[in-house]
Amino acid sequence: MEQNDIRKLLQSVADGSVSVDDAVLHIKAEPFAELGYAKPDCHRGVRQGVPEVIYGEGKTTEQIIGITKALIDHGQKTVLITRLDKDKAEAVNREVVLDYHEMGHIAVAGEMPKERKGKIVIATGGTSDMPVAEEAAVTAEALGNNVVRLYDVGVAGIHRLLSHTGDIMSARAVIAIAGMEGALASVIGGLADCPVIAVPTSVGYGAAFGGVAALLSMLNSCASGVSVVNIDNGFGAAYQASMINKMGD
Repeated sequence: MEQNDIRKLLQSVADGSVSVDDAVLHIKAEPFAELGYAKPDCHRGVRQGVPEVIYGEGKTTEQIIGITKALIDHGQKTVLITRLDKDKAEAVNREVVLDYHEMGHIAVAGEMPKERKGKIVIATGGTSDMPVAEEAAVTAEALGNNVVRLYDVGVAGIHRLLSHTGDIMSARAVIAIAGMEGALASVIGGLADCPVIAVPTSVGYGAAFGGVAALLSMLNSCASGVSVVNIDNGFGAAYQASMINKMGD
């Protein structure tokens, strides 16, 4: 159940097509499914506006299938599965139809939102950052946002970024994804009039320390309005950007 479902139910009560008692029974429907190995949260969409997302890494194929089916059976229209490798996605797809995006290791079961709002720009320092960027992009689209991808616009060739100034200036949120020294977030932060969410990636040579160098650089950004999520956390950045974007409505 999601917030729109609650609104439609209350409207039906108001116009008399659904009784108060029937509405109460519908709302009281089991708030989570008991699977033994998991308790899928069926009321998260009501509480937070975004239904539960499955983190695929560390789960077996059977567990992912069971959780996905439970969420769909309880009325969830879009089920997002993150950190899902290709072999596991193919196995899950035999039981549950998936739209799998190999670059971002992310899949969608059910239907994508037909209506998308606002504008989120996702920019990467380099092509090597694209797996994290695609995790963010697919997440943002599955949450009902319009997405503009600006890939390989890092500071080693700043003119590439500056050629897209219009996109940056018209966005409601920008996700800046970079490894190495993570300078892209500061540069975009100095151009944008909207929140910038920085995502450090584990791309880089030895002294990058698996993304720690970019993380510290982004945390120390001198540009105002830059927030930072964890290393390689494209999903978290997109979730936050979606919340910001939809506040504009």
